[in-house]
Amino acid sequence: MSLPARLLLASASLLVLPFACGDDGATDDGSSPGTSTGASSSTIGMAEGEGSSGTAGTDATAGTSSEGTTAASSGDTTAQDSSGGVTEDLDMSPEDFVCLLDWEPVRRFRITNLLGYLPQTLEVANSPTGGTYPVGTVIQLIPNEAMVKRASGWSPETNDWEFFSLNTSAAGTEILDRGATRVVNQFEGNCYDCHSAAEPQWDFVCEQDHGCAAVPIGPDVIEMLQNDDPRCG
Repeated sequence: MSLPARLLLASASLLVLPFACGDDGATDDGSSPGTSTGASSSTIGMAEGEGSSGTAGTDATAGTSSEGTTAASSGDTTAQDSSGGVTEDLDMSPEDFVCLLDWEPVRRFRITNLLGYLPQTLEVANSPTGGTYPVGTVIQLIPNEAMVKRASGWSPETNDWEFFSLNTSAAGTEILDRGATRVVNQFEGNCYDCHSAAEPQWDFVCEQDHGCAAVPIGPDVIEMLQNDDPRCG
């Protein structure tokens, strides 16, 4: 990315992130920085709560989340629910966050489902009356933040959404912060506070008419930030 584009990215992020936490068209918690890695094979697995970053969550080896449900071991796509049954989950690693342009465009945001439920995900995203996104949904407005739908019951307060603050480069993605209600992005904006303002039918996804605070940049700037994703080169 050229120097002017990097400066514009930083300036636009300073405007966007405190308001939208990464998704005006759709969209964090931790203590220590994650590890930077290239986008290679996906690792999807157990539920994680607040205070996790990088490739492994807090108490990951014990299969315990500080905010979500008790979970299976890292690297699985299943987690155990309170009744002992098995349910699907998506525990994102840095490698799972790839070039934003590889995902489906829906209005201003980019969306995918890494558990195979893309048709159901797009059905909700395009519904004029809203709906509940399926587990495995990943939504981003700009490269530096994301929201991910976790297993049912992982975080009832956020409708099972996990928020992410990310650092992206040509080398890949670094998870700076992740979690449910306490994630604060790089510019001191709390993602839960923003997304909880969305009207119930929109399942915490913010758009211009969903009840969330407006994003103070236009679609041309959002498109530029997406097109300048350094992982797409």
